[in-house]
Formats: sequence, C-alpha cells, structure tokens
Amino acid sequence: MAGHKTLDDLFAAADLKGRRVLVRADLNVPMQDGKVGDATRLERVAPTLTELAARGAKVVVLSHFGRPKGKPDAKYSLKPVAKALSAFTGGTVTFADDCVGEAAARAVEALGPGSILVLENTRFHAGEEKNDPDFAAALAKNGDVYVNDAFSCAHRAHGSTEGITRFLPSYAGRAMEAELTALEAALGTPKRPVVAVVGGAKISTKIALLANLVKKVDALVIGGGMANTFLAAQGKKIGKSLCEPDLFDTARHILANARAENCEIVLPTDVVVAAEFKAGAAAHTVSADAVPEDMMILDVGPDTLKRLAGRFETAKTVVWNGPLGAFEVPPFDRGTVEAARLVAMRSKQGELVSVAGGGDTVAALNEAGAADDFTYVSAAGGAFLEWMEGVELPGVAALARS
Repeated sequence: MAGHKTLDDLFAAADLKGRRVLVRADLNVPMQDGKVGDATRLERVAPTLTELAARGAKVVVLSHFGRPKGKPDAKYSLKPVAKALSAFTGGTVTFADDCVGEAAARAVEALGPGSILVLENTRFHAGEEKNDPDFAAALAKNGDVYVNDAFSCAHRAHGSTEGITRFLPSYAGRAMEAELTALEAALGTPKRPVVAVVGGAKISTKIALLANLVKKVDALVIGGGMANTFLAAQGKKIGKSLCEPDLFDTARHILANARAENCEIVLPTDVVVAAEFKAGAAAHTVSADAVPEDMMILDVGPDTLKRLAGRFETAKTVVWNGPLGAFEVPPFDRGTVEAARLVAMRSKQGELVSVAGGGDTVAALNEAGAADDFTYVSAAGGAFLEWMEGVELPGVAALARS
C-alpha cells in the first residue's frame, strides 16, 4: 500500500507502552432503543483497538455520530455506542463527555496502558465539519500518534479525518489498510479481465461512476432501473418502467465512450415484468425488445443471467455496486441473488477477486447469503462510491502526506 504507513510501520518505529494513540473510528452505527442495530463497523475497528491496547498503548477513540449540527445533543451521544464497543474489544471501554478541552484531557490522563477510551461525538463542535485548524489542534493534544481506521469517513475533509494529520504522525489502521488493499486490487492494479456490475434506480446518481468505470474495466454490466434508461435511449420500448428520459443523451454518450475505451457495456437481453410492484405480483419474462405497454421491468431474466455467468466465468476481478433488479421485493430479487452467488462461488474457489460496496449492495449480498464469500465487502457507503468515481479521498490523501 504505497504512500500509506500502517500499524506495522508504527510498531517498527516506536514502543507504544504508555503512549496515547488517537484512533479515528466510524462508530456511526444504527441505534434503536439504546441498542446497536448493525455492529459491522464495531467489529471492523475492534482488531485495531485491541492490537494497540495489547502493546500497552493508551487507546483514545474519535468518532462522529449522526448530524447534531455542531452542538451537543443528547440523542447523538456516543456513550451507548462506547458501551456496545466493549463487547468486541474484550474489555471495558470508558467514555469521556467531550472530545476536546478539560473533560477529554482528564479522561485521557486517567487512562492506563492497554486501556480504551471513547471521546464524545466530534460533531458536537462546529470546527469538526469546517475542518477548523484550531479544533484539529485541540483534538491532537490528546494524542502522541494518530491512526485513521475509518475509510467510510475518508471522503470528508473534517478535523478528525484530515486536519489532525497536520499535527501528529499518522498511520492507517487495520480496517483502513484492508479497504485500501482491496480497492487497489479491484481497480488500481487488477487482474484482468475486470467486470464491473453497477445497478440501482437512477443514472443521475451514478454518472461520474459510470464515466470512470468505462476507462477502467473490460466489461460494465448495467442493471436495475438504470438499465431501463439505457434501453430506452437505444429506442427500445420499456412500458411503464422507471426511466430518466432527460438522460438519454447522457446514456448514449456513456455508450460511445465505452466503445472508444474498448469497454463492453452489458445490458439485459430479457427482463422480468409485472403490472405492479408488490410482493408476489404476477410476473413473466419477455425480451428486452418486447416489453408490453402496461408492464414495468423489475428484474433481469434467465437469458441475461446466463450471459452474466459467462462473463463471470472468464473474469479475474469483479467490482460490484447496486442490485440488478428490485431485490427488496420477491420474486424480483432472483437476478441479483443468482448473479451474486455465482461471483461468490468463484471467489470462494480462488478463481477471481471480488470487491463490493454500497448500502443496497451489502443488503443484497447478505440476502443472497453471498457476502461472506466475496473477497471484500466494503461498509463504507459514500466513500466507496467516490473511490469508484476516481475521486481523491481527503482522509486517504492526508495519510499519504503525513
């Protein structure tokens, strides 16, 4: 991982016993009735925290939580999250009522070697999102070393992700390192052929993504509502299907750019249609050229799946973002589920590298029972999408600079 120092570099450089290590984690997890709804982010940061603690470091955790608009708000306190984190670190995690100032300083001072402390929500201060240098310096006072283990926040140039690196020697944590390694393998220096799968409802949210991918991959599979706009832009009748007519020219431009880049665009050849979008609706398969006027496209058909299986059979790398159909509602989940299982199977057999990310993507892979067999599944959301768009992420760039 060229340009980014890791925990291994930190361990080689210094004895951490008694030293204060500030770790930027992403503890912004869903909470309901005081309990964590999805603990994936806690699970992923725990190895970095426990590894540092095992070396005698005083581990001080920074994170945002929700959108408190730059001032304290009890409903956005990290206190219950800190308590939940202790189940993953194997020991008590203490908590401080602020992330800067006397409350933070006292809590850090009281921390023993090998212990873990969570500081209060960084977004309780307006300086966090403004990336105010004074706020970043105040955060840095609580540490001797900085470790960023929150790739999911790396697309934001905030005080705790970018500004703080100007005051402390900075390193990538284990989760950050794993994410960057996976992304490099997916689009940086991938094994070819590379197949990208991009789905979702609208082209308008993924124009930059598609524009970047046609320059990077050998084949680009387009599914979901996005595919409808491409089909219609080619003059095909799509009935009552979700579509963005104002983006027909954009779709045709992407198709032209793909041809110029020698990237094959793979669109559905057959589709599953229904008169209404609801669970158990009467559905049947038709050619993508013959969608009835009173029907809507809700999934890809078996011929399309067969073609995708052929692409996956020869691929060495698959990058996946978004479902192929309306996967939330059966029977329109079949295309996404079957395709995901094909990629998972080949990944498990060691025949390809598969990297996936995005909220709907993770949900779809979990539904298919395929997530565990993908090479890497990112929980980063917006940061993962911006990376796929080719955008430089401030939090990552800052580590390379430090």
